[in-house]
Amino acid sequence: MEETTQLLVDTIGDFLKIDQQSVNWEAKPAPGKWSNKEIVGHLIDSAQINLQRFVRCTYEKNFKLVYAQDEWVAAAHYQDAAIKEILDMWILLNRQIIRVLGDYPPNRLQVMCDNSKAEISLHTVEWLAADYVRHMQHHLKTIK
Repeated sequence: MEETTQLLVDTIGDFLKIDQQSVNWEAKPAPGKWSNKEIVGHLIDSAQINLQRFVRCTYEKNFKLVYAQDEWVAAAHYQDAAIKEILDMWILLNRQIIRVLGDYPPNRLQVMCDNSKAEISLHTVEWLAADYVRHMQHHLKTIK
């Protein structure tokens, strides 16, 4: 988990080094596609869900928590929020995830959690944490 936690720290740090002034946060690349603000908003939603998974899997087995990503982004109105507020929330949620993962009980890393919307799809906390970082990296590389 130490390697995943460090990768999360590095991913956030690298992203925050971009020239935020030069990013067009508002524009949507096509109808039905998210703006850069909404992409970070989606990462906020992902952070909230995964934080719950990581915390609850310290004392529950086969915990299930999923979300409807498009509906959450629309309901949260990220497009209407100031980018500073969005980035601040994203940073704070991830700092909490880093705290949780950084001191995760070793005997709970292999606990299974269901992250499927339909059929059961169990993954270990360790896998979910690594997947969380991969998912974040995938979205952050699209923001320029």
